[in-house]
Amino acid sequence: MKGFLEDANYSIGLLDEGATLGDVIDNYVYEHTLTGKNAFFVGDLGKLLKKHNQWQNVMAPVKPFYAVKCNSTPGVLEILAALGIGFACSSKSEMALVQDLGIAPENIIYTNPCKQASQIKYAAKTGVNILTCDNESELKKIARNHPSAKLLLHIATEDISGAEEMNMKFGTMLKSCRHLMECAKELEVQIVGVKFHISSSCKEPQVYIHAIADARCVFDMAEEFGFKMNMLDIGGGFTGSELQLEEVNHVISPLLDVYFPEESGVNVIAEPGCYYVSSAFTLAVNIIAKKAVEYDKFLPSGMEQTRSDDEPIFMYYMNDGVYGSFASKLSEKFNTIPEVHKKYKEDEPLFASSLWGPSCDELDQIVENCLLPELSVGDWLIFDNMGSGTLGQQSAFNDFQRPPVYYMMSFNDWYEMQDAGITSDTLMKNFFFVPSCIQLSPEDSFSTAA
Repeated sequence: MKGFLEDANYSIGLLDEGATLGDVIDNYVYEHTLTGKNAFFVGDLGKLLKKHNQWQNVMAPVKPFYAVKCNSTPGVLEILAALGIGFACSSKSEMALVQDLGIAPENIIYTNPCKQASQIKYAAKTGVNILTCDNESELKKIARNHPSAKLLLHIATEDISGAEEMNMKFGTMLKSCRHLMECAKELEVQIVGVKFHISSSCKEPQVYIHAIADARCVFDMAEEFGFKMNMLDIGGGFTGSELQLEEVNHVISPLLDVYFPEESGVNVIAEPGCYYVSSAFTLAVNIIAKKAVEYDKFLPSGMEQTRSDDEPIFMYYMNDGVYGSFASKLSEKFNTIPEVHKKYKEDEPLFASSLWGPSCDELDQIVENCLLPELSVGDWLIFDNMGSGTLGQQSAFNDFQRPPVYYMMSFNDWYEMQDAGITSDTLMKNFFFVPSCIQLSPEDSFSTAA
């Protein structure tokens, strides 16, 4: 089956009622074991549809603009384009990807806070006019290279608890907005709205109260300068949890009714990224090496010793790491729990273990401490919720081979797409049937698209 990240062609397997995603993973593990291939992803594209329906049910007035940097694989972009959502792009390559899908320029936002002049020119050339900006230098750069740009002022937000800074690296302070508007007026650049971003690490949805109130102040300020503001971007930070989505909506809905009612003509948008894709992808990795270590050298600092000294402690090395599919671990907390693919007895002893990538770099530690049955070289580990952060990015590790991506969807989800009219010629030619009784071998695997 095609589906490598750099491959424009791909296939989507339609699962019969008797076939499960677990069956698909089992059979690809079998195939990759025999052929000696690398790690691989399995993507359930039906989950994108479910996430979109959830968004529509909870956040209906807020139009999603998918953050392409989270996952730019072709299957994801095709499905989301067919769903009719917008796209938030951080680079020229991302803009080109979605433009190749026929997305209209008005449904694309160039969101990078630090833009290259050449990429601003590319946006201007291709009609992508909505850009974000948070400082005078960026404003002047945009004015020189994209005079017809329509800017969203990116304002800073902070945690109301004061426990941590929230997005203070990017975003202008409220007190600086007047100066930026004066500069924009002088440079004859239009400001059409406001953007803010609440980090997914923020546990207080109430922070939206301050952010939306600040946005309203900026809108009022803009009237003094004659700017016609019509867009509010509430950013990303949506984890994928329906509970979190409902909590955010519970806070913002009454605020939007007061500050940005429907009759105001302000379009409210958001930039969900991992919300759509994180749970849709599973990564399977292979154990390529193992060794036993002394307990005191393995024990993380500050952790009390609770096991006897004579029990073995294992370090396992996998064929994927932080310079590949686990790259997001370098910049954010990693919470995915590995699952052992092989069957083992419930009473089988578990051993303290750590998981490492293949680079032999001290930064290439995926899991510092977990309990696993003793594994052998060649065994497989499964990681859920791996759809966000690295798919589509180039690895910095020279020997790393990008894992292939195998897309799947249940017939029920496919029928739902048909009923909702969510189709495209490109999508339709990529589907193929997977029988309920899957028996794969390297010769007759999912290698041929319908």
